Amino acid sequence: MDYVLQTRDLYKKYGSFKALDNLTINVPKGSIYGLVGRNGAGKTTLIRIVTGLNHPSSGEFTFYGVKNNDGKILEARRKMGAVVETPSLHPNMTARDNLIQQTKALGISDEKIDDILKLVGLANTGKKKAKNFSLGMRQRLGIAFSLVGDPEFLVLDEPINGLDPQGIIEVREMITRLNQEKGITILISSHILDELSRLATHYAFIERGHVIKEMSAEELENASRTFVHINVNDTKILADVLGGMGIEFRICSPNEADIYTPVQVTPLVLALNDKNCIVNSMSEHHESLENYFMGLVGGVQNG
Repeated sequence: MDYVLQTRDLYKKYGSFKALDNLTINVPKGSIYGLVGRNGAGKTTLIRIVTGLNHPSSGEFTFYGVKNNDGKILEARRKMGAVVETPSLHPNMTARDNLIQQTKALGISDEKIDDILKLVGLANTGKKKAKNFSLGMRQRLGIAFSLVGDPEFLVLDEPINGLDPQGIIEVREMITRLNQEKGITILISSHILDELSRLATHYAFIERGHVIKEMSAEELENASRTFVHINVNDTKILADVLGGMGIEFRICSPNEADIYTPVQVTPLVLALNDKNCIVNSMSEHHESLENYFMGLVGGVQNG
């Protein structure tokens, strides 16, 4: 497999705090590679190192075949576009004028600006100034900034954070379009795991600066468990019954639970009925990305 980015035992320490702990990932060419982890797990630290904003304490990474300690790494990074923090937009300028300003700052041609605006869904904003854009539009304009240099690799740190549902959909569709139509490899972090699962082709699950699992979306699909979602009038009684049967489960609310151990429906319903626990509904589901991650880090209860 052809990899755009590979890290090997990256270690980053701030004082006594280990932000990265021998972190290793492999980002395939043409993938949307999702970094999955809680806040503070090390996702942003990794991104800052890859983009050159920070340096590792030890370990190394290779980007398009060039090692980070090679003098040619700066040239290799020209293939990279990134949105790491809130982009510095000019609020009194239109989207087009913002991009023209960006090309001037980079000393490159502005001939592709209209194509970029179309690609990010901002071609019809006309004379509307950036200060009057929605948060989703500003985020897409920020991503447009990162596309000005015609990158082959795009790094997005929490691109849908704070967006409303419509903004999330717009950014999601744009990311998919960049990957599928332009062939751009994308490294993306997000704590909104449900959204990440709609995008990513590969994943790295990060906990305390260390990768605990790296896998493709296909491998995740095969590894994720099916479970039964049950709605009852009293999950306290449900927990007692399931616990007595040695069944693995997770209480979701006072009336809902997820059952992970295969269970025969009739005996369970009869056992609950004997304790005046009424089953309102039961349905089979596939484990979500969030549930899979919580299972990896110890989030599933056992009755």
